[in-house]
Amino acid sequence: MSSSWIRSLSAQKRKFGYGLFHNPLKSSTNSIPQFCIQRHRDLTTIGSFFTTSSFNRIGIPSLSWIHGRPISILHPCILQATAELCTLTNVEPSDTDSCSDAGARVEVSRDDSDDNVATKEVRVEYEKPVDFTKVKKNLLPTVILVGRPNVGKSALFNRLIRRREALVYNTPDDHVTRDFRDGIAKLGDLRFRVLDSAGLETAASSGSILDRTAGMTASILARSQFAVFLIDVRAGLHPLDLEVGRWLRKHAPGINIVVAMNKSESLFDGSGSLAAAAAEAYRLGWGDPIAISAETGLGMQDLYGSLKPMLEDYMLSVLNNQENTDEGNFSDDSSCEIEDSKLPLQLAIVGKPNVGKSTLLNTLLQEERVLVGPEAGLTRDSIRAEFEFQGRTIYLVDTAGWLQRTKMEKGPSSLSIVQSRKSLMRAHVVALVLDAEEISKARRSMKHDEVVIARQAIEEGRGLVVVVNKMDLLKEQEICDNVMEAVPQEIQTVIPQVTGIPVVFISALEGRGQAAVMHQVIDTYEKWCSRLSTARLNRWLRKVMSRHSWKDQSAQPKVKYFTQVKARPPTFVAFVSGKKELSDTDIRFLKRSLKEDFDLGGIPIRIMQRNVPRKAANGNSKSGQFTNRMPDRIFSDKRTVSV
Repeated sequence: MSSSWIRSLSAQKRKFGYGLFHNPLKSSTNSIPQFCIQRHRDLTTIGSFFTTSSFNRIGIPSLSWIHGRPISILHPCILQATAELCTLTNVEPSDTDSCSDAGARVEVSRDDSDDNVATKEVRVEYEKPVDFTKVKKNLLPTVILVGRPNVGKSALFNRLIRRREALVYNTPDDHVTRDFRDGIAKLGDLRFRVLDSAGLETAASSGSILDRTAGMTASILARSQFAVFLIDVRAGLHPLDLEVGRWLRKHAPGINIVVAMNKSESLFDGSGSLAAAAAEAYRLGWGDPIAISAETGLGMQDLYGSLKPMLEDYMLSVLNNQENTDEGNFSDDSSCEIEDSKLPLQLAIVGKPNVGKSTLLNTLLQEERVLVGPEAGLTRDSIRAEFEFQGRTIYLVDTAGWLQRTKMEKGPSSLSIVQSRKSLMRAHVVALVLDAEEISKARRSMKHDEVVIARQAIEEGRGLVVVVNKMDLLKEQEICDNVMEAVPQEIQTVIPQVTGIPVVFISALEGRGQAAVMHQVIDTYEKWCSRLSTARLNRWLRKVMSRHSWKDQSAQPKVKYFTQVKARPPTFVAFVSGKKELSDTDIRFLKRSLKEDFDLGGIPIRIMQRNVPRKAANGNSKSGQFTNRMPDRIFSDKRTVSV
């Protein structure tokens, strides 16, 4: 670089003045950009001028070196002119233009022949850092939590998803988690799918619950890319931890594993016990262990630091190998109005223990999602799964067996009952599963617990579908016909406030009737979300009130108009004139007429009433006190007074 460049630079600084803020792009003599354009072709010189070392952390050029001499670049006009260097219109474009936006670089190949710029190819190349918050769920990496029983996997799962979904209970001699559950983890700016698995015991007998849970964990390990191996640091390196480590090397040889020492909050006392535990954890052979505490959140920053480089490298490889464009890989956060009936459907499968709820869930999903077996009370957690049916997103929730909570029940079973009740209140439609074999033997459809479930679902305003399972166990056709005839009649007798509750007879084990169940669920959900116009309701009201037999015509309430104020469930308001209100019989009559005339059977309907005060006979209401006569004006010496 010649010294003439320095003299020209000093001349430009003298022209604009030291310490004055000047916009060179608004100047009539825009000499600095022209000066930069003349020097733009010297790539070596410009590259040495824009060195990374010449910029401090706040983006202000501090010191540049020219021919071994440091010069200070402090003037704002010089900074702005050099910053606008890459955006000047006179600079000739290169053969490949690149730009970066949110971690992606779009490379566009151009053809400059015959002065026509033709785009040949558009290729999106993603770079670090990756914005995980905008990546679609199906592209996110999967991290599974593994370890022996009772090391805190469910507690860490709740910490990562920031909700208390998985059951957490200290049971040294039992296993709380039996089915794996998944969720979207939020760890700083990282987003990934996290799976909570059951505790592994390699010495479990064949066919036992522990052996079946280990087989399910092995199947989901094949679909995971990363794993967090948890150990209980307070108990030291257990021999079962070494067996689990050997099991992981056998069933998941290519998975990236991070060792986490859980429950380490009590070892931060400066005695060196944590360092000794870490040295012992090195025997597992997966590098440096991380000290965390799932209960208190200790060590989450260290876990973030260990997972971030691995997740970013995986995410970059996935995004760059995708054939879709940038819009296909990233989700659109723009809010759009969607009808209530098109929103994701929340379906809760409830019932007594061992009636086939988990088998029904697996049949609907067409996979072994939850653990099934002849043991009663096998499901403990409320497992939530997502699937598509006829273009509609449906969230299935398999709940534990519904039992009345008593004072004698303690431990995980008591927590399962509470979780099942919460799942029922969050659902849109409730599928009550009955046992056809028990119905045929007991000659009654619903027992006390099942009646409680149905009534609570109706009181909460949820749609209800009754599913009679295990129809394959009824060998005689006469018994099947009797069950199919008796169940709807008894349900109508037990729950008289809702008419037309759909009943579906299936065999989940053989896969018969699952399509009929989903069709009834969707039909009930659409009714639950239905909205009726006020004009249509008022026309209906005139017909209904004319055909109703009133005992005393003088005491007949005057319903001015009828309107729907909300859906999910449908709620209506009847505006009644005078002091006479609708009786309970009249409200039941209106509900039954709504269900018959508008096909709203099987869902709860709510009707409220409001009184509309009548106007006084002499017309001395507040609105009638005002007339159209102009007020007289009285003139005075000082001002005009209006009376």
